[in-house]
Amino acid sequence: MTDAEVVPEQARQRAAALRREIDHHARLYYVRDAPEISDAEYDRLFRELLELEERYPQLQTEDSPTHRVGGAPVEAFTKVRHRTTMLSLDNAFSIDEVAAFVKRVERVVPDVESYVCELKIDGLAISLTYRDGQLVRGATRGNGVEGEDVTAQVRTVRAIPWTLHDVPGGAPSEFEVRGEVYLPKPSFAALNAEMEEAGRPTYANPRNAAAGAVRQLDPRITARRRLSAFMYAMDPPGPARSQKEILDLLSQMGFRVNPNHQLASSLDDVAAFLETWQDKRHQLDYETDGVVIKVSRLDQQGELGAVSRSPRWAIAYKFPPEEKEAVVEDIVVQVGRTGAATPVAWLSPTVVAGSTVRRATLHNEDEVARKDVRVGDTVILHKAGDVIPEIVRVVGEKRPKGAKPWLMPDTCPSCGGPLTREEGEVVRRCLNALCPAQRRERLRHFASRLAMNIEGLGEAIIDQLLERRTIDAATGLERGLVEDPADLFTLTRDQLLELDGFADKSADNLLRSIASRRVVPLARLVSALGIRHVGEHTAFALASRFGSLEGLRHASVEELLETEGIGAVVAEHVHQWFQSDQGKRLLRKLNANGVRAEEAATGAGPWTGQSWVLTGTLENMTRPEAEARVRALGGTPSSSVSRKTHAVVAGASPGSKLEKAQRLGVRVLDEAAFLDELARAEAAAGTP
Repeated sequence: MTDAEVVPEQARQRAAALRREIDHHARLYYVRDAPEISDAEYDRLFRELLELEERYPQLQTEDSPTHRVGGAPVEAFTKVRHRTTMLSLDNAFSIDEVAAFVKRVERVVPDVESYVCELKIDGLAISLTYRDGQLVRGATRGNGVEGEDVTAQVRTVRAIPWTLHDVPGGAPSEFEVRGEVYLPKPSFAALNAEMEEAGRPTYANPRNAAAGAVRQLDPRITARRRLSAFMYAMDPPGPARSQKEILDLLSQMGFRVNPNHQLASSLDDVAAFLETWQDKRHQLDYETDGVVIKVSRLDQQGELGAVSRSPRWAIAYKFPPEEKEAVVEDIVVQVGRTGAATPVAWLSPTVVAGSTVRRATLHNEDEVARKDVRVGDTVILHKAGDVIPEIVRVVGEKRPKGAKPWLMPDTCPSCGGPLTREEGEVVRRCLNALCPAQRRERLRHFASRLAMNIEGLGEAIIDQLLERRTIDAATGLERGLVEDPADLFTLTRDQLLELDGFADKSADNLLRSIASRRVVPLARLVSALGIRHVGEHTAFALASRFGSLEGLRHASVEELLETEGIGAVVAEHVHQWFQSDQGKRLLRKLNANGVRAEEAATGAGPWTGQSWVLTGTLENMTRPEAEARVRALGGTPSSSVSRKTHAVVAGASPGSKLEKAQRLGVRVLDEAAFLDELARAEAAAGTP
């Protein structure tokens, strides 16, 4: 009997289609960090294929996603082979499926003493190698067998120790520690706010933001993302004989271990833990989408073994996605500091993931059209990353009769000026620099934590400062107490006392906070200016390249393009801002009101003007340390190789940068030659 006679053609075609679809979404998820569907939808597709292959074993293929552990490594990083395969976990979506897992386990190992329940952190799986108590390598999971070398990036995560100070006897001299790097919810919200203000795509959830941060070629960018980590595995386990002992051992050695884990001696204990964290998880400052349940004793784990893609001794229980229905009461357009007009859905009050949601951004007019959201619609709402309210889809059968497709208005709701969509952009913008909405958002941005960080200057106070009218002594015209950021530095105690909510102490505190920001680092001031496409990271790069506000003000587009990470669009916007009447006027007012930027150290020295690229692993120093020494000599560390590159330093396991340098004829040094050249330059410069 042939396969074709055994397997219905419809099942064969469906399995093939599922493989293609799952592979597509797995690539988006693991390689590009840009998922198009929810986790729940991906899990549904995966389970459907798994059930088909179980029902018809002839459908199983070597390249089936059900046999895969993860995604392929990103080509930009050096590939690393793991000591042992980093397996993924089978999922359970109900207590009945957890009970079935326990039954399977205890059929093989009847005397299971206990299980360990650990919250499943929604981040990026990471493997850390330690040799003689020192961190020597960090790698992503990749496809489970081979990942990406991200040593320089994980070294920036404060929760990951570089040196272990309390390694117990019996621990091997070299071992791997595995865990999860994640982005805390507050950092996720701040990052997405910055991305949106800069006109860049936002991240769908903290997991993808964490993956994007770890995969940054420039570790300095990774450092500014404020990642954290929890560790949960050790290979070999040394003196530990159970998962609980591994967690205790990791904690003893200085690793961050999630305290929210528990030993469970029965299925009832496991079920109680799941029920406790079903709602309690919303109180955490990180995202968890489930609980990992593991047989605790390692000898029993070994007896149970693993199948092709998963261990038999562990399972991941997934919390049901918290999705609620809400009614779209209105769709309004909000205008940001750069003039970007964003449609926002106003919703009936709905409690999602522990808080009441009243509005959700719809991002741009194309997104509204794609989801076909209309006023009066009932929609499915969830929180992306348990943080940002997001409309998943419209409940079509509940659409009221006569609901009309929403269209983006042609004029700005704040100033009445035209909304223009430039070629290649997904957003419409109000181009009126005097637009009240833009003025408000520019002030909010200027005072924000990622910009000037003026404590106590919140939205309500900014609104009052704009609305309270006064007579301008120079022109005799009526104006707000504050019209632009420079006006903040002329506020008086008497003016603040006229505002609602101010008394002597609160007025003095705000004035003191404003005064303390008269002198700030150059990168902070550049970020605060509100230049389109310039957020915290770009401001840092510009400050490092030009050193002073004056140098940046006179930079040509060509000179701006020489800045690491600055492309043609950003360079053009930065140049236009500094040459515009609006930009010149604001800088003059800031200067007149005593605002100064501390010059950034550009490290003038024997390597001034030289671009250095480091690739591979250095044995004698970390990459950030090497880059700091290059900067101290006036050189510029770069993450990309071009014909302008002065030299490429190739450490162990260099990647594609070495190949490109050889192809372009760029000078290549090994670590020993680099150290020798570095020492000579430092001696000539008198660097200690």
